[in-house]
Amino acid sequence: MKYTREELTEAKRQIDSTLNKLRKVIITLESKENPKRYQSQITLAKRRVIAFQIANDLIEQAMNQE
Repeated sequence: MKYTREELTEAKRQIDSTLNKLRKVIITLESKENPKRYQSQITLAKRRVIAFQIANDLIEQAMNQE
């Protein structure tokens, strides 16, 4: 599927925003009094960060091919 440069730019902007929020969530959960209690949420957030980083890389590749 072909996307416009504007669509790719907006998708990247949204992903960057979500990545920023996820990183803050990880920091917050890891700094709690008992971070082991939140281990599943921390793991999920870290996996999402990786997934969004991959998506961002793919968007950048698509933008560079234009």
